[in-house]
Amino acid sequence: MTQKELKKYLKYNPLTGIFISLNKHNKRWTEGRVLGTLRKDGYLAIKPHGIEILLHRAAWMYVYGEFPDGYIDHINKDKTDNRIENLRDVAHVVNMQNKKTYKNNSSGTMGVGFVRSSGRWRARITVDEKQVVLGTFVLYSDAVNARKNAEVLYGFHENHGCKGL
Repeated sequence: MTQKELKKYLKYNPLTGIFISLNKHNKRWTEGRVLGTLRKDGYLAIKPHGIEILLHRAAWMYVYGEFPDGYIDHINKDKTDNRIENLRDVAHVVNMQNKKTYKNNSSGTMGVGFVRSSGRWRARITVDEKQVVLGTFVLYSDAVNARKNAEVLYGFHENHGCKGL
């Protein structure tokens, strides 16, 4: 879908990130309706011609006239926040440097885990798809500091590992 086609059917507000239907396109797309269906993965999408378009990618197209070269990163990690100021076009490796802590993380800090066999905390980080072990530590706080320092060293986004803003 081109920028011209998007603008023919949709109105996008870059300050709110909301898409509104400009005219009746089908039974579900009535004029003035806020558009977007929440997918299982947490992203909003539309299907204007039976082809699914993620709204964060549509927002990029609407504003810049082309789909992004890489991945669209939601800076604040809210997959439904499609305000243009919250979106950035980044490479996959950069997108991975701005992730939420996984739900099954038991230590509370991404990249830090307790090793039962040694009774110590291990800190690690993935850089360029390779895992780097930062060391093992008696104190949890030392492992967390090692991880945080590595995130700065390797240029991770300041929000990386946060639960969301």
